[in-house]
Amino acid sequence: MFRGFSQLFSKSNKDLRKRIYFTLLCLGLFCLGTTVMVPWASDTIDNLGFLEIFNLMSGGGLQNLSIFALGVSPYITASIITQFLQMDIIPYFSELKDQGYVGRQKMNKINRYLAIIFAFIQAYAICMFYISSLGTMEIIKTALVMTAGTAFCLWLGDEITKKGVGNGTSMIIMAGIMLSMRSIFTGAYNAFIHGSYSLGIGIVLFIVFILVYLLVLVGIIYIQLAERRIPIQYSNRTTSAYGAQQSYLPIKINAAGVIPVIFAQILLTVPSTIAALTKSESAMNFINKYIIYSSNTGMILYVLLIIFFGYFYTFMIMNPEEMSKNLNERGGYIPGIRPGNDTSKFIGSSISKLTIVGSIFLTIIAILPVLVSRFTSLPSTVTIGGTGLLIVVGVAIETYKQIESSLYARSYKEKRRRIR
Repeated sequence: MFRGFSQLFSKSNKDLRKRIYFTLLCLGLFCLGTTVMVPWASDTIDNLGFLEIFNLMSGGGLQNLSIFALGVSPYITASIITQFLQMDIIPYFSELKDQGYVGRQKMNKINRYLAIIFAFIQAYAICMFYISSLGTMEIIKTALVMTAGTAFCLWLGDEITKKGVGNGTSMIIMAGIMLSMRSIFTGAYNAFIHGSYSLGIGIVLFIVFILVYLLVLVGIIYIQLAERRIPIQYSNRTTSAYGAQQSYLPIKINAAGVIPVIFAQILLTVPSTIAALTKSESAMNFINKYIIYSSNTGMILYVLLIIFFGYFYTFMIMNPEEMSKNLNERGGYIPGIRPGNDTSKFIGSSISKLTIVGSIFLTIIAILPVLVSRFTSLPSTVTIGGTGLLIVVGVAIETYKQIESSLYARSYKEKRRRIR
């Protein structure tokens, strides 16, 4: 790993270094924009409810009503909706799914138009329900500024994808989360070092906190990279073809990523947000006692929702019948398994078993912040695990793989030049 990245400083990789510097510059602009508030909106939002996950992705900009308050969250909403529409709900979207690269380009353009529409609607609703001090014209102005901020973030993400490294939209989300995560270590430091503990005990506890955090981080990386490789053979290849390398059908343990946790959080916090808007005290008491995921019954419901969405989303993006059909069209088969229905059942069974492990892992990571706040005296800003850490690890792994593959490709080309 370190030997590979040392190649970044060679003369032949000057353009790659420029791409990395350009990415850092764009992310710096995004982080700067999260601190610039909308001029006529002097208030901050205390309780965001189900919008807390989007506040996390925007680096706290939503709570502070910055010009990048929404970040790229409307694009995420648009992407999730269009993914559902591709499941034979609207024929046009199903056709785009089968068109390959051209279809993805068209879908990307549709997602961006929808993101701008959703950005204005979300911004207007947030100002309407959460900020009572703004007039009608000020609400419209604030919504337009937030929408322009989202449009700029999407453009910034496109520039990172074209001229930088990694997926631009994902990099902006990661930057926002890392910006929000700074309060974790400052809060833990203040709680242990400047809290009720003696200086020696406080230092030891702070070191233990960092070690536990790193241990959770290593566990997330391990699970995110873990996959089952189902051996594949092709009828049009001999055993000695392609250097006798074995082909595999990789199936990730956590194929759904962080989407099930996001869905579960939104469903659980929507009732509390509605109750807060209606100002019903009895409804709020019931929700706080039984539904919010910091309660016992709410935590059980939270776990069940994560498992349900884990299965639902995994089988939505990994259809065993389509995988079996594509394998058969390429002349491939799983040794010992008949092509067709038997292959589809085998792949479906493998995905189902791996999804159990992935859902349990997601559940543990998701409820860790709740358990930490319940069984320790640490402030609510100090968490271990959580949705944000999952997203950061996933994006970091993908970016690392892209840089590594680029370095290997350049190294291979350089060796070929020397041989010639």
